[in-house]
Amino acid sequence: MKLIAHYHNARLAQGAVDYFKTQEVYCVLQSHDGQQVEVWLERGDEALAMRLWQTFLEQPEAELYQAASWQTGSTQGLFSYQGQNLNLVKRFLGLNWLLQGVFGVSIIIFVAMLFGDANGIFSALRFSLDKPWTWIAPTLIHFSAIHLIFNLSWWLHLGAQISEKLGLWALVCIYFVTGLTSNFMQYLFVDANFGGLSGVVYGLLGFCWVIGHRNPAGEALVSKPVIGFMLLWMLFGFTDMFFINMANWAHLFGLLSGMLVAVFWPINRQRKENS
Repeated sequence: MKLIAHYHNARLAQGAVDYFKTQEVYCVLQSHDGQQVEVWLERGDEALAMRLWQTFLEQPEAELYQAASWQTGSTQGLFSYQGQNLNLVKRFLGLNWLLQGVFGVSIIIFVAMLFGDANGIFSALRFSLDKPWTWIAPTLIHFSAIHLIFNLSWWLHLGAQISEKLGLWALVCIYFVTGLTSNFMQYLFVDANFGGLSGVVYGLLGFCWVIGHRNPAGEALVSKPVIGFMLLWMLFGFTDMFFINMANWAHLFGLLSGMLVAVFWPINRQRKENS
C-alpha cells in the first residue's frame, strides 16, 4: 500500500474513499490518534487517486461523497467510529497546554460555582477595569451545563484545527485578542454581569472563516453550514427571540476581532510544534 494523503476529518475522508471505489481506486483509512487519518492506496491507478483526492479537497462536503457511502453500503465504512476507538482521553492529552488549560479551568470554576459560593466566585472574576486579571477571566465563567458544553466543544474543535494547521501561537493570539476585545465591548455596551467563552468561540469562527477565503486551495477549517448556523444564532440573540440572556456584543466583537486577526495572520507560516 502507498500513503497518498492525510486528513483531519474521518467522516468526510470515508466518503471520499467510498467514492474512489466507484472509480476503481481502492483506498483504506488508518488513524493512530483517532483524530488525523491517513489515506492509503490499496490498489488502483496512483495518478488517478491523486487527482480524485485533489478534487475532493476542493469540495469535501459535496453530496456525491455521502451518496457513494450509501451506494457502497459502507456508512460505517472502512474506518471505525465506535466510541471505543475514538481514544478521547488520548486525544485530549495530545492537545496543547492552552486548549487543555482553558478546558480544565472552566470546568473547575463551573463545579466550584455549582457546589460552592457562586456569588463570591463570580465577584472575584467579574470584569472590572481596575483589576487587569478580570479582563480575560470572564471567558472561564459559565452559568449552566449547556453553556459550558457548547462553548468547550467548539473551543476544542476549532482550537485544535487552528493549532494543527497554523500553530499554537495562532491560537494564543486569537484567545487573548478576542477574549479581551469581546469582554471590553460587552462591558461598554451593557455591564459587567456576563461570562463565558462564547466571544472567543466566535473569534475562532471568524478567524477560520477569513482564513478559508484567503486560502481557498487549502483544507477548510470550518464548513459553510456551521458558519451559517453560528451567524444565525448570533443574530437571533440580538432579537431576544429565545428569551435567553446572551452576551450578544461579546459574540459580535469576538467574531469581528477574530476576523481581523485572520486578515493579518501569515497563512504560509510554518506550523510550530505545540508545547
